[in-house]
Amino acid sequence: MGSRFFNPRNPSGSVKSGEHVELNGISCSYDLDSEAGSGEYATYTVHIPLTPDNRPSGLDIQLDGRVSQRVEEHYTANSIFTGGHNSVTRAHLMDKVTESEASHPQMAGSKGSTCAIPGCDAKIMTDERGEDILPCECDFKICRDCYVDAVRTGDGICPGCKEPYKGEFAAVDNGRALTLSSTIGVSKEERRLSLLKSSSPRSTLMKSQTAEFDNNRWLFETKGTYGYGNAIWPEEGGNANGENENAGESIKLLSKPWRPLTRKLSIRAAVLSPYRLLVLVRMAFLGLFLTWRVRNPNEDAMWLWGMSVVCEIWFAFSWLLDQLPKLCPINRCADLNVLKEKFETPNPRNPTGKSDLPGIDMFVSTADPEKEPPLVTANTILSILAADYPVEKLSCYVSDDGGALLTFEAMAEAASFANLWVPFCRKHDIEPRNPESYFTLKRDPYKNKVRPDFVRDRRRVKREYDEYKVRINGLPDSIRRRSDAYNAREEMKALKLQRHNKNDDEPLENVKVPKATWMADGTHWPGTWVVPGPEHSKGDHAGIIQVMLKPPSDEPLNGSSIDAKPIDLTEVDIRLPMLVYVSREKRPGYDHNKKAGAMNALVRASAIMSNGPFILNLDCDHYIYYSEALREGMCFMMDRGGDRLCYVQFPQRFEGIDPSDRYANRNTVFFDVNMRALDGLQGPMYVGTGCLFRRTALYGFDPPRSKEHPGCCSCCFARGKKKPASVADAPEEEDESHGLRETDDEMNLALLPKSFGNSSFLIDSIPVAEFQGRPLADHPSVKNGRQPGALTNSREPLGAATVAEAISVISCWYEDKTEWGQRVGWIYGSVTEDVVTGYRMHNRGWRSIYCVTKRDAFRGTAPINLTDRLHQVLRWATGSVEIFFSRNNALLASHRMKFLQKIAYMNVGIYPFTSIFLVVYCFLPALSLFSGQFIVQSLSVAFLTYLLGITITLCLLAVLEIKWSGITLEEWWRNEQFWLIGGTSAHLAAVIQGLLKVMAGIEISFTLTSKSAGDDADEDYADLHLIKWTSLMIPPITIMITNVIGIAVGVVRTIYSELPQWSRLLGGVFFSFWVLVHLYPFAKGLMGRRGRTPTVVFVWAGLIAITISLLWVA
Repeated sequence: MGSRFFNPRNPSGSVKSGEHVELNGISCSYDLDSEAGSGEYATYTVHIPLTPDNRPSGLDIQLDGRVSQRVEEHYTANSIFTGGHNSVTRAHLMDKVTESEASHPQMAGSKGSTCAIPGCDAKIMTDERGEDILPCECDFKICRDCYVDAVRTGDGICPGCKEPYKGEFAAVDNGRALTLSSTIGVSKEERRLSLLKSSSPRSTLMKSQTAEFDNNRWLFETKGTYGYGNAIWPEEGGNANGENENAGESIKLLSKPWRPLTRKLSIRAAVLSPYRLLVLVRMAFLGLFLTWRVRNPNEDAMWLWGMSVVCEIWFAFSWLLDQLPKLCPINRCADLNVLKEKFETPNPRNPTGKSDLPGIDMFVSTADPEKEPPLVTANTILSILAADYPVEKLSCYVSDDGGALLTFEAMAEAASFANLWVPFCRKHDIEPRNPESYFTLKRDPYKNKVRPDFVRDRRRVKREYDEYKVRINGLPDSIRRRSDAYNAREEMKALKLQRHNKNDDEPLENVKVPKATWMADGTHWPGTWVVPGPEHSKGDHAGIIQVMLKPPSDEPLNGSSIDAKPIDLTEVDIRLPMLVYVSREKRPGYDHNKKAGAMNALVRASAIMSNGPFILNLDCDHYIYYSEALREGMCFMMDRGGDRLCYVQFPQRFEGIDPSDRYANRNTVFFDVNMRALDGLQGPMYVGTGCLFRRTALYGFDPPRSKEHPGCCSCCFARGKKKPASVADAPEEEDESHGLRETDDEMNLALLPKSFGNSSFLIDSIPVAEFQGRPLADHPSVKNGRQPGALTNSREPLGAATVAEAISVISCWYEDKTEWGQRVGWIYGSVTEDVVTGYRMHNRGWRSIYCVTKRDAFRGTAPINLTDRLHQVLRWATGSVEIFFSRNNALLASHRMKFLQKIAYMNVGIYPFTSIFLVVYCFLPALSLFSGQFIVQSLSVAFLTYLLGITITLCLLAVLEIKWSGITLEEWWRNEQFWLIGGTSAHLAAVIQGLLKVMAGIEISFTLTSKSAGDDADEDYADLHLIKWTSLMIPPITIMITNVIGIAVGVVRTIYSELPQWSRLLGGVFFSFWVLVHLYPFAKGLMGRRGRTPTVVFVWAGLIAITISLLWVA
């Protein structure tokens, strides 16, 4: 084992301008007076030591470039990096990451031969197949560190045969070997991003009239030459090498018939036209009804009439906010064949047909392994690793916000099992590619499988999966036993040391050894310990990055016949995407901003390590159900006009929900009606998971061609094309743009650290990500495109300097005095950070797309018991109240957002307030029955006509919505029922909590929704009957009991009255029945299973019933 340290000798951290600081084997240069380091931001360059033993920097070790890259990448992939604020950044070389042996050559701690040097037990270097790299013809096995020592101290002599190294390992240049790294002496900034001056700077970097540099023009109009990873930015008028030999071929390519990647499928006019007409008719009925109600008060019960009229006016307003954005629903479809033809088919620019698709960084977030089972998270990771997307273009980052060793080792087990599962999926076209879901499918698994060895392969993989589940489920006990053993050993050592240092007559003191959590290689876990200790608790631990699976090779790597695999993989690509474990640093006194902060840490770390121009985030319980979902999302991003898309949102689909969907957990009305309708405006909202982002949109930049929408309904009915406005012509929003200035013909990036922080690597990656995310310029109509074949080059190897920089950007102090969470990345300040983040993008003029695939793209889990469902809705509603009282209120939106899109966002902030009027209105029928009055003087013909018209139009609208959205009548009715259940419970509590936060500053804390099964795990839908008492149940229970008692009182009074008022009784009973029918699922949920209803339910019910009865008698 070895360690690399990144620790300044100056512990205070203060440096003078131009001071050169020597680190522990590292050279750091600080320049506080440079342009990029003006103000409070310092630029720095870190030079990694050439060997782990921190030898003097004056000694020049040099190796062949190709070997050095493999050496560096091998070291990086087998090291866990830790560090943070005022702490050492350390790269700890690990022998193993789990108790079981790693089998895949890309995996950290993968099995390999041991170094033959006496006294060294390190593993030797391996290639992409996991085979040993032997630098000498004598096949002497030597590890990376010993080989470097042999070159440094032994003049390149092999310790085995005593002969000089030959071939690519030979010493050259007067006995000196080639450089250890091809970039030694070159700054990381220059190596990662080379920015050349344009031949016409003033034509590409134009100053605005206010002399401020336009960051969007910098991103979208620069003609410079960029090169990083697999990107080449050709110069104007030529290819990447300045040549113009393929000009004729390009013209020929552009002359081909252009085929779009996506199509817009309009809803049939026979359905949509009547739907819009019915909306107008119902609006007319509502207007006439409310006018009649105001002009015809009930003189006998003005209080009852007044409350009912106010509630009805609000309900009409709320219905309008919900209905108007539904006027323009559309459907879309993607053509995967065209995507393959354009990006993965040989052409003059890409003769080999290598994938020209941009990279995607996948984010998986988890926080608590007790509420989010590690097996669920691990299977989500497996579905990502097996996705049908170019392996070298896919990277997976797992954010463990709890810093738990359990999650870390579960990830390692998933990476190990992926060695078998991913090739099996590719070989037999398995769907879905989550092993738990696949092996529990209730359909014939052998259908449409033509390979003769499928049955044997499936049986063997199933056996391996069962063992894999046992290992993951046994990890908590394994970690506990291991930690207890190591802690006992440490106590014995401390006791022996105490006895050795004390005299025989002195009494021994109690030995206090921290109850540490130990990793599989026998070292302390740097994250959260099972028994929390100083700097090892959930809110206080170092930042951690571990590359579980190093980046794959560029060329396909088929399995070999000599591999000890349970199945034959000789014709299957066995490469795996890069997999990285990330746990950001947490320290007391810092606001870590929950999930939004964790996502922003992943954005920064991924920008430095892989810099995929697109990001797809998933919750730990949402897995890829359709392996080609990423390709369908990429069709929209790469199509004409795709550069103006900020994200592609996929619908959420859920498993494990009871067949009747008692509490509307599937949310089909929202996902299939509201979201599909928003797609016809400016795009759907971001709903927290299953969303493919454009990285530069997350960075807070404006779209390349933004429009203003001053009109009310131009987004629905104005179909004429408008001339797009330039970004420079669009008025800048004070709170939505980054401040950049241009003082010369060159770009001045001095103010970017104020937005993105002082990592020059992060800032340098921004234009690269923007260029890689452009659509192909394969047609003159495609604006802001890139040349075909620009993304076919190999990516840069992953080095220790890169991971060390990633550690610095996930530290707790990095966001201080920057715009992360304010204008950049996921937005802070709300428990529903997803809606706010999407709103900010739409407010800058970006568009979004709703991608509904024929097969569900992603599937996840949802709480099916009543208590968890109410708490989930409470969290959403509280976030909406926070949005209403913040500057993210749609009333303050810019002109770049369409009018009906503003209405939709306005409804998001207003809908919880409907609960106030809804609770009052649900009590009105009982109050009318108690008092013998009604909301109207009498049931006149006018009142019944208006009521009948409103009801019929509502039913007809529901039928047409079902027709164009594809939902069922039962799903629509369940949504109506839970609207009243949530409105009388969780929404009301959300309004109260939101008002307390705004007026009194009382913060609201929420717990994670548990994804684990109930106690009766063997029974289907066991959680459905689980009842946990919560105060949210009090209002609905009170409403139900009050209405039941009201009906009984009204019937008795009318029967025994001298002048019975049957019309008033009929009206009160009808509306009470309407309330009780909507609350029926709630009442059924309270009953649970026979004999399991909580006693507190009966106690509250009895107390409330007695209280109401006594009040009525009085």
